[in-house]
Amino acid sequence: MIAVDTQDILLILIAVVLVFGIGVVLLNRRGRGGSPGVPPVVSRPIEREPAPEPEPELAPRPEVHDEPEQEPEPEIESVDEAPSFRSRMGKAAAVLAGAFGGVRARSGITDDTWDDLEEALLRADVGLGVTTSLLDGLRERVSNKEISSPDELLDALRGEMVGRLAGADRGLHRTASDDQVDVWLFVGVNGVGKTTTIGKVSAQQTAAGLSVVLAAGDTFRAAAAEQLGTWAERSGAELVRGAEGGDPSSVVFDGVQRAKSRGANLVLGDTAGRLQNKSNLMDELRKVRRVADRDPGHVSEVLLVIDATTGQNGLSQAREFTEAAGVTGVVLTKLDGSAKGGIVFAIETEFGIPVKLVGLGETIGDLVPFDPDEFVGALFSS
Repeated sequence: MIAVDTQDILLILIAVVLVFGIGVVLLNRRGRGGSPGVPPVVSRPIEREPAPEPEPELAPRPEVHDEPEQEPEPEIESVDEAPSFRSRMGKAAAVLAGAFGGVRARSGITDDTWDDLEEALLRADVGLGVTTSLLDGLRERVSNKEISSPDELLDALRGEMVGRLAGADRGLHRTASDDQVDVWLFVGVNGVGKTTTIGKVSAQQTAAGLSVVLAAGDTFRAAAAEQLGTWAERSGAELVRGAEGGDPSSVVFDGVQRAKSRGANLVLGDTAGRLQNKSNLMDELRKVRRVADRDPGHVSEVLLVIDATTGQNGLSQAREFTEAAGVTGVVLTKLDGSAKGGIVFAIETEFGIPVKLVGLGETIGDLVPFDPDEFVGALFSS
């Protein structure tokens, strides 16, 4: 029996363990295909986005140059395009239409006929005095057998209404001598369209070949002077204005002097329309009238501007302004939007002041000479 040293046995065991360990490592390397000490790399497919399709080539866009917005040209060219009364007075005609229809529907002339006519005329603002006078005359003609049917009665009423407005001088006059300047003063309360009316008259007169100066005499309302300045630019007129709150008569006087020095034909003078202090306003108007009439100025027209929608209130305005400034004619504005056109009869009958111009719309051409035949015809058109 061979004796084995304990040390030799220990060395043999260590060698066996090393050999076994190396073998395990080699087997592990071959099975994973990697290098010793390096973890295996797992390959994954790379997801790629599809390549974008090429955009079609577009033709180059033309350059666009934005033009600045231009303000609309003033409608100076519409001066000669006067609207018809019939086309613009639908509301006033509608007031009378129902009554006229009721009158025609009856077989004869009854008490109800007179009631219907009276109510319609009053609603149209013809006024109690004029209405009573018209119907009393027609009653007498019916009583005398001159009128026997409803249609004859309405025809007679129309004729009477036209007759009430006939014969008045409705022209706008220039009566200054060769070495003077005509002045047209415009008076009326605030809000009736006075300044706009002056602008439209200015456009019409310059279109007719006159040289016009606008005098901004309403110095207590800055907006009035600004508005008048806009109209002066549109119509080709010259504007004279003073300091805010200044003396209105001095502005009108300066306007006359400017017109004289420039050889202008006509001065259109605006005046204040506030009513919070009536006595001072009327005293001021008297002064404006006196100053405007000083040489070389000559006041040939004083035009009272009344809003047709105010109805009978326009009569009190006519009374006050006539006493203060000597009104020669009336401009009735907003007639197209009012059912109260009958105020024409009340003004002309009570004060003897002719209606010279009427406003039938917003444009320059909608301010037209008053025509009694067309006016009454429009009232009877429905």
